[in-house]
Amino acid sequence: MTDRSLLTRREVLGGGAAAIGAAALARPAAAAGYPDRPVRIIAPFAAGGPSDLLSRLFSVKLGEALGGSFYVENRAGAGSNIGTAAAARAAPDGYTLLLTSSAFVLNPGLYKQVPYDPIKDFAPIAELVTSPNVFIATPASKITSMADLVAQAKAKPDTLNYASAGIGTTPHLAGEWFKSIAGISMTHVPFAGAGPALQAILSGTVPIACASLPGAHPSIQNRDVSALAVTGSQRWYDLPDVPTMIELGYRNFLSDTFHAVLAPNGTPPEIIERVATSLLETLRQPTLHEQLRSLGFEVIGNGPDGLRRRIELEVPAYRDLIAKVGIAPV
Repeated sequence: MTDRSLLTRREVLGGGAAAIGAAALARPAAAAGYPDRPVRIIAPFAAGGPSDLLSRLFSVKLGEALGGSFYVENRAGAGSNIGTAAAARAAPDGYTLLLTSSAFVLNPGLYKQVPYDPIKDFAPIAELVTSPNVFIATPASKITSMADLVAQAKAKPDTLNYASAGIGTTPHLAGEWFKSIAGISMTHVPFAGAGPALQAILSGTVPIACASLPGAHPSIQNRDVSALAVTGSQRWYDLPDVPTMIELGYRNFLSDTFHAVLAPNGTPPEIIERVATSLLETLRQPTLHEQLRSLGFEVIGNGPDGLRRRIELEVPAYRDLIAKVGIAPV
């Protein structure tokens, strides 16, 4: 998310694959046999959400590229803090990886204490994809636009609940940011991941949600929910009738969720390099690129240096934005 105090992803990043290209031509012997036993990929959210989907997709792709076995372990809870902490404490031997979302850089500003240091405890490997968020509503709510949402919220203050994938996610922050600039009151209902949040709105438990586009995309296409607005810089290619928040007059309202792979700090550099190279080469496959786009993801493909720069910039920038919209750390 950005109100231009956060740089856009293309301004922040750059130089992904180039940063590791030359070194990849001569991999050290220490990585030659990697992996010779199963590699765990921790997904710090519940099954059914974008992080889980990507973890399972890339576990297969890494297995194809590197050989061996890669498997996913869902460690949901505390806005991804539980799974992230488990990854931080794991042996730095290349056999535990973390596939996480923007919650990784949001949580240090949303919690008084987080059980990991995003800079010191992890070695960045690759930023994979990013996606906008989307405001959605149930048909029963009779909300078909952001104007409807604002009107209902103002007519009946504090009666509307909105769901998100949990505290420490960009949908949560987007929802709170929207409340602050629209001058409305809604109650945030956090869930333990995008999957449970989507199930809640599909079942009618909550009338509104702010969600990452990939998780909500099938339900929007099936007309199970109404898409009110996307938070990207332009309309999504296969949702041409859904406006951006900027089009609706919410100046600089940009909010995206990135997904990235990291390893515990101290993981051998040659293994970091090998995994990063494999991921970036995989992301250049045209069929995968189109598959990801159809699911609501935009391929980024930045290596360790680009991901490190993003983390270093966004941790303090999000902390400032969280304070600006009045969210008190929990």
